[in-house]
Amino acid sequence: VSTFLWNFLWNGGLINNTFGAAATLVSAFANFFIGLIFAVYLLLMKESLARQLKRLAYAYLPENLADSVVEICRMADDTFSHFLSGQCVEAVILGCMFFIVMTFGGFPYALMISALIAVTALIPLFGAFIGCVVGAFLILIVSPIKAVWFLVIFLILQQVEGNLIYPRVVGSSVGLPSIWVLAAVTIGASTMGVTGMFVAIPAFSVIYQVLRKDSAKRVKEKKIQPSKLK
Repeated sequence: VSTFLWNFLWNGGLINNTFGAAATLVSAFANFFIGLIFAVYLLLMKESLARQLKRLAYAYLPENLADSVVEICRMADDTFSHFLSGQCVEAVILGCMFFIVMTFGGFPYALMISALIAVTALIPLFGAFIGCVVGAFLILIVSPIKAVWFLVIFLILQQVEGNLIYPRVVGSSVGLPSIWVLAAVTIGASTMGVTGMFVAIPAFSVIYQVLRKDSAKRVKEKKIQPSKLK
């Protein structure tokens, strides 16, 4: 019996897996709180850190290069902050659209499902589908017919949001044309998943603005005729 219990509990992986899962959970919580505290310190000391980094840049880099680095960092800061605000505005718009349509359509759990879709819509372009699956399941419990209509309404509103509202709201907030917003989300999702969706759009925006300024400067230096650029 003792041999059987030892093999079952330890060699079978029960205790080992339990300790492993507990250690992973504790480590995740520890990393979360450490990251949170570190983020708070960064916010409290951001002006001082910015001055220190600028001093280092101008101390160890040529002045022209330091100017470019500072300009790009400032551009990245503005772009990422505008992207986050634009993403939140887009999520609120989508949630309000669903709430209005579902309220007039007499759908159950209208407020809860709309809020869920708004939260999941923070994931660029594709996040609202997560809220759709959960919302359709909740409505299916009450009325299968309304669950089907909810899917139809979701597809319509998602097309309107994905092709009209999202590229204009988020694209204008980061200074990126609509087509490049779609390209950034696609490339970011295929390379880094959900994290790539968040990072790709503002990163593409910074690259786009830097290339636009540099190309305009080079074209002006080469004295290219404007007619050749049309």
